[in-house]
Amino acid sequence: MSVTDNKKAKEGSLYETVKVIVQALLLALIVRTLLFQPFNIPSGSMMNTLLIGDYLFVSKYSYGYSRYSFPFGLAPISGRVWATEPERGDVAVFKLPRDNSTDYIKRVIGLPGDEIQMIDGVVHINGEPVKREQIDDFIESDGRGGLRRVPRFRETLPNGVSYDTLDLTPRGQGDNTRVYKVPEGHYFMMGDNRDNSTDSRVLSAVGYVPFENLIGRAEVIFFSVADGEPAWMVWKWPWTVRWDRLFQTL
Repeated sequence: MSVTDNKKAKEGSLYETVKVIVQALLLALIVRTLLFQPFNIPSGSMMNTLLIGDYLFVSKYSYGYSRYSFPFGLAPISGRVWATEPERGDVAVFKLPRDNSTDYIKRVIGLPGDEIQMIDGVVHINGEPVKREQIDDFIESDGRGGLRRVPRFRETLPNGVSYDTLDLTPRGQGDNTRVYKVPEGHYFMMGDNRDNSTDSRVLSAVGYVPFENLIGRAEVIFFSVADGEPAWMVWKWPWTVRWDRLFQTL
């Protein structure tokens, strides 16, 4: 083989490598934008449904697409296309209305037109209390090597969706509220960790979430590592990965 032929072979090999990389990046971008996007949980506002260190996939197509479905919100879309409204009880990721850039994850509690109120820690929807029963306590670390027991409740919404909530005290700041009237085209979102969640109960921080701001519905936990443990330390995985949480659906 001549020097020229050898050079052409190397250039051809480099071209094929670059092409494969570009194709893989484009495919990943399409999947992330239109189908599934990974998110990780940095706070305890959705405990015990979601824990700090959980990694999950969010389906982007569940509610259709808005400009916030695309990187940096650059898509020239007004409102939503192929829109499907969320159901009460969905765990949804959305852009925080006050800045339209910060990602939040909460549960859909109130639909457009609903009246929502908290009375002694019990959610009331349109004047009716949500079914709630106390179950076994949630046990968590207190950060000093000890354990703390947190009262846990099983809540069942009017459409039959059930999930667990944590409520440290029925006299917390968000346990007795005014009546919230959810505007048309908006949703009322709450965290499952009721005394440790900044959500739609705080109008100045979150408030009512526009339909346009919804990114997608949380579907499955694909990875989970203990709080405070870096996920990239693969040699620690046998001890730090929460194996029982992998592939849990939401």
